[in-house]
Amino acid sequence: MAVRTFKPTTSTRRKTRLEDRSHLSKVSGPRKLTVSKKQRSGRNNQGKITVRHRGGGFKRRIRVVDFKREKFDIPAKVVGFYFDPNRTAHLALLQYADGEKRYIIAPRGLKIGDKVISGEKTDTLVGNSMRIKNIPSGTSVHCVENDPGKGATYGRSAGEVIVVQGPDTSGKYMQIKLPSGEIRLVYADCMATIGQVSNEDKLNVKLGKAGRKRNLGWRPEVRGMAMHAVEHPHGGGEGKGQIGGQAKDIWGNRLGTRTRKNKRTEKFIIKRRRTKNRPFAKK
Repeated sequence: MAVRTFKPTTSTRRKTRLEDRSHLSKVSGPRKLTVSKKQRSGRNNQGKITVRHRGGGFKRRIRVVDFKREKFDIPAKVVGFYFDPNRTAHLALLQYADGEKRYIIAPRGLKIGDKVISGEKTDTLVGNSMRIKNIPSGTSVHCVENDPGKGATYGRSAGEVIVVQGPDTSGKYMQIKLPSGEIRLVYADCMATIGQVSNEDKLNVKLGKAGRKRNLGWRPEVRGMAMHAVEHPHGGGEGKGQIGGQAKDIWGNRLGTRTRKNKRTEKFIIKRRRTKNRPFAKK
């Protein structure tokens, strides 16, 4: 995929870079594979805002994506590629030999008419899915499960690729390297799909104007220094003063502080992800 550029008639058009969707289907996919989505504007079931700066935007329907790939040993044919407004990756529509149609995350390099299959052990071709224990070391994969049978958890965003590094000493787990640089263990019976996620140029997209971001459901952000002291740790003061001390978020937490507290899964992490302050991170 490439990005679309525009004739620089204005400063906005000069900086705009949008997705090139010319290869996607011009008609909508099967409506049976979609469900309605209620607009919650970042609020939970109690009406409290849990995700800030959300609201408005175009109405959209949820595409039902097959993250489990449980139809073993039934070949499927790629019949089309579709845009999904709820994710950065594109979708591929598969038609199985028994007539059923399902969406999957479209891998890079897959074409209309290609055949894919899932099973315990298959050929290492783009789009095929199998147990990660049967995938050779060094293979690029995506849509990797964390628990067998629960569906893909890792490697679902545009352009993401995960590298299989081989089994551990016990043989119960497989070692994988995530796009963040984190190296962790997953169960050897988890499913994974061969290849890299499509739409790898998504990171080069520039919306160009605030209106496009509002159409995606994002609302404006307000600087903490522009708020009252009661609303933000950076607020208040006379004129444009300094924030005083280290930068904090709206809840008073110091920016850059680790907030991960899931001790139950700490044993699966071999090497932590790279960060700006920890480029050579170790466990």
